[in-house]
Amino acid sequence: MQKGRLANIFLVVFIDLLGFGLILPLLPFYAESYGATATLVGLLVAIYALAQFFGAPFLGRLSDRYGRRPVLLISIAGTSFSFLILALAQPIGNALAGVLNAASPNVAILAVMFASRALAGLFGGNLTVAQAYITDVTDASNRAKGLGLIGAAFGLGFILGPAIGGFLSGWGYAMPAYAAAGLAFINLVGVYFLLPESLTPERRALKSGNQRQLVSLSAMWHALNKPLVGPLMHIRLFFGIAVALFQTMFTLWAKDRLGLSAQTTAYILAYVGLLSVIVQAGIVGRLSQRFSDGQLIFWSVVIQAPSLLFWAFTPSVPVLLLVLIPISFSTGVLNTIINTALTRVVPPEEIGGTLGISASLESLSRIISPAMGGWLLGTVGAWAPGVLAAIIMVWEASFAWRNLIKKPAYALSVPGEELQDMAEAVEQRP
Repeated sequence: MQKGRLANIFLVVFIDLLGFGLILPLLPFYAESYGATATLVGLLVAIYALAQFFGAPFLGRLSDRYGRRPVLLISIAGTSFSFLILALAQPIGNALAGVLNAASPNVAILAVMFASRALAGLFGGNLTVAQAYITDVTDASNRAKGLGLIGAAFGLGFILGPAIGGFLSGWGYAMPAYAAAGLAFINLVGVYFLLPESLTPERRALKSGNQRQLVSLSAMWHALNKPLVGPLMHIRLFFGIAVALFQTMFTLWAKDRLGLSAQTTAYILAYVGLLSVIVQAGIVGRLSQRFSDGQLIFWSVVIQAPSLLFWAFTPSVPVLLLVLIPISFSTGVLNTIINTALTRVVPPEEIGGTLGISASLESLSRIISPAMGGWLLGTVGAWAPGVLAAIIMVWEASFAWRNLIKKPAYALSVPGEELQDMAEAVEQRP
């Protein structure tokens, strides 16, 4: 049953990320075709994250209280609708401009794009709920491997999504958005018929008895100040800011620095997806059994710092393909291990909400980074976002050393194999 459920949730995440991958590398080109500047493109990316900042923890708490499956159904339906609006941005924008007697239809079209991305962000908690689902059907010793499936699904989605999106863009940038809406609808049908609920009635009753607010800024502040959770959330936020400078600015960076087209950029992002699959499906689980969460988080940050600096000054595509290897490795390891670590230091009834807060902090990084990165790229130079990201990672390495290596929490300093041995010993006690 556990393997079947993991396979089903893998399929859900894969289809979700496949649709997302269709859109992500082409969105800047789509917006620029209607006159958007680099700064405006950055804000278009940021509006999705701003909405997700509020939506992800809310959906996480709802899934704790009412179950994972109904929340997944709601979020996927909203995602499908948002992609449809994005695909219809031009006709909706033209109609809106006519009603409002606007001088420039392009302004109205861009406004529709912003609205569609905001809606997608509000319902974009699928990944958070999927992570909570996996924690429901795994134990502490194999949770990293289970959560690694999400990373693998993410990678597979980004192997096929950008490549398919680049191909479909030959018929216009709206075509990938139509395809993404259709994939989300297929996902909705799949969840309805194939995915069972992971929360037992007993556990759901326990979570329903929790009288805390579903989501609040005070709850987020409380999580940031917890002795065990706080350092992990800090790393989640600032690592997210640095990586988001790379991810959200990559398409514009490739266009400005290397002169790459939408199709070529999409194929390179497919290569990044392949690297992510290799790391998260074949490496993360093994590493988590041999090394502690604290060690893996620290070394991921250390590897990321020079890698982002090299990315900033990459002179050609062959060099870029090499630089992307350590970036993908460290990002894949940390994104999986940070969530594994969080599930080990909070009570079971708080896992969904805690992962929601983690996703919200990551969304916060994706609010800050696109706006800041778009301005840096447009006014300072294509190299500027990478240099800033590397500086942030140097600071983060120092923080991780002080908080995870010099004074690690016990749950973060024990390799997975030892955790498994301890769990087995407890089970064998009379």
